[in-house]
Amino acid sequence: MELTIPRPERPSAVELLVSIARPMIRTFESALAPLLDLGIRLFVAWVFFTSGLTKIASWDSTLALFENEYSVPLLPPHAAAYAGAFTELFFPVLMVLGLAGRFAAGVLFVFNVIAVISYPDLGEVGRMSHEYWGLLLLVTLLHGPGKVSIDHFVRARFLGKQ
Repeated sequence: MELTIPRPERPSAVELLVSIARPMIRTFESALAPLLDLGIRLFVAWVFFTSGLTKIASWDSTLALFENEYSVPLLPPHAAAYAGAFTELFFPVLMVLGLAGRFAAGVLFVFNVIAVISYPDLGEVGRMSHEYWGLLLLVTLLHGPGKVSIDHFVRARFLGKQ
C-alpha cells in the first residue's frame, strides 16, 4: 500500500480574481460609501432647501399657490404654507449635518409624498423627480446618514458603537 500526499490544487483564474477583488472592494466600500451617503444627503437637502427659499422669497405667491393650486389634506392653506416652508428649510439642515438623519429623512419623505398628492397637475417629469427624491430619502431613512454625520460621531463617541 502506497501513501501519496495529494498535491494542493492551484486556484482557478476566477478564484484568484475574487481573492484579489475582495480586498479592493472592501477598501473602496469603506472609503466611498461614507462619501456616497454624504452626497445623497447634500443633494436631497439642496433640492428641498432651495424650494423652501423660493417659498419665502415670494411669500404672497406662496400663499396664493396654497390657496388656489395645492390641496394639502387636513390643513388650511396658510397653515400648510407655513408648515411647508418650515419643513423645507429646517429638515434639510438636519440632513446636511446628519443630525437625527433618519428622522429628517422620514419627515422629508412624508412631505414629498404629500407634495405629490397635493398637486395633481404635477406632470410626468415632476412626478418622476419626486419619485427620485423619495428613493434617495429612503436610502438615508433605511441605511442611516452614514459615517460622515453627527449621528455617527455621537454614537461612536458617547455610546461606544460604530
